[in-house]
Amino acid sequence: QVQLVESGGGLVQAGGSLRLSCAASGLSFGAYSMGWFRQTPGKERDFAAAISGWSGISTRYVDSVKGRFTISRDNAKNTVYLQMNSLKPEDTAVYYCAARRAAGYFLARGSGSNLEYDYWGQGTQVTVSS
Repeated sequence: QVQLVESGGGLVQAGGSLRLSCAASGLSFGAYSMGWFRQTPGKERDFAAAISGWSGISTRYVDSVKGRFTISRDNAKNTVYLQMNSLKPEDTAVYYCAARRAAGYFLARGSGSNLEYDYWGQGTQVTVSS
């Protein structure tokens, strides 16, 4: 029974920081690439960041968060993180973590697509006030 449980969301002022966590269970965590997606009401989930399986040697970010967000993983804790700095009101969304079976040490094609992930968490709300 695979579970991904996000935490760390909340309300923050523009320019502030939050660190999201996603604790995984029921899978061989290191063998999965992990992604963060975000969704606002009435829209589909959009890619934010991804990290490759095992040591997390490769990362990918949507352009709008580059330089502000950092994705990382701790395989000993079966947890992936999203450190979000310099937050903007447009970052407001429900943030979801997702797991994708990895083929190797690097991110594969499709890591930015919500159609390519096997498991999803329940989401955590991030609200950035102006």
